Amino acid sequence: MFPMQRLDIYLNDHLAGSTLGVELSRRAFANNRETELGGFLEWLHREIVEDQSTLVSIMDKLGVDRSPLKPAAAWTLEKLGRLKLNGQIRDYSPLSRLLELEALEAGVTGKRSLWDALATVFPADGRLSDIDFPTLIARAERQLSGISDHRRAAAHDAINGVAQAQ
Repeated sequence: MFPMQRLDIYLNDHLAGSTLGVELSRRAFANNRETELGGFLEWLHREIVEDQSTLVSIMDKLGVDRSPLKPAAAWTLEKLGRLKLNGQIRDYSPLSRLLELEALEAGVTGKRSLWDALATVFPADGRLSDIDFPTLIARAERQLSGISDHRRAAAHDAINGVAQAQ
């Protein structure tokens, strides 16, 4: 396998992950719009959409062919993820919130690693001269910090309430 093929696969895998993140953050925001968490999720969703646009721009600048299948599969996977048991028959539950935040945290961790890997591999590549990887990494770290704070509160609501009821 040639290096460019590996880059194509790597970036397309991250594009698929970002598609899942866009859809998941949109759903999490919609389900929490009227809560204290809603404002944070609205901000996070906007940033995830912007980061996906940055990734697409990087792929274009590097001449990476985009796979239509991987993002479509990720979109479908996110929709199927809604079918999981969450302790309630039909409604959104505190466990749903916790699991969504955990999934978003995993995705943003992957995105931070992507920015770091690209900064390492392409430190002086003129095609990416307008991409500020240290800023993208710091942005992902801010996102992770916010998700972590809200995830801890969601864990308390989802798990502690159950433990006290038993």
